[in-house]
Amino acid sequence: MASLLELKEIFRNADAVCFDVDSTVIREEGIDELAKFCGVGDAVAEMTRRAMGGSVTFKAALTARLGLIRPSWEQMQKLISEHPPQLTSGIRELVNRLHQRGIHVFLISGGFQSIVEHVALQVNIPTANVFANRLKFYFNGEYAGFDETQPTAESGGKGKVISHLKEQFHFKKVVMIGDGATDMEACPPADCFIGFGGNVIRKQVKEKAKWYITHFDELLKELEER
Repeated sequence: MASLLELKEIFRNADAVCFDVDSTVIREEGIDELAKFCGVGDAVAEMTRRAMGGSVTFKAALTARLGLIRPSWEQMQKLISEHPPQLTSGIRELVNRLHQRGIHVFLISGGFQSIVEHVALQVNIPTANVFANRLKFYFNGEYAGFDETQPTAESGGKGKVISHLKEQFHFKKVVMIGDGATDMEACPPADCFIGFGGNVIRKQVKEKAKWYITHFDELLKELEER
């Protein structure tokens, strides 16, 4: 197992840095905000709590929650324009600094492509570097399910995306940053995991992560010290 010093070295010399989105790059959980917007916030929050504590697979939990929300194409657009996701303090500066160093930056999320692409544009990440779940709609704009073939629709999906990136771009050192257990589980194949507790602290992640931060300034400092 790598020591904290070794993890910091990997971060400074990374080929790519991958960020989770909900409660990491943005302050909220996208699916909970969508549920509130569609008038089923409490019921979906309860399902989320049960899913996190139990043996439900990620795909089963996502299917059940989306089946309750049933967001239309129009509701998705309105959510983004009327309640745009709130960026976490320091993320813009950190992404800019990583780009200046020639480090590729990706967003890997169990959330929804349209919301995550909106976030990507706010922080100057190309939308080609976004991996998230795609909602499907009928011609009249009604909800028609989600693309179950996306790796992010599965448990362990973030690790699959990182393996794919390493294969496609021949990255040697990839860092994963996120607040949740699914982010921590993506290392390996990621070479370094940094736990983020700036919006919400997940006890299990805080206890198990060798490197745990609560503000992105900590990572900016790490890059500027060398």
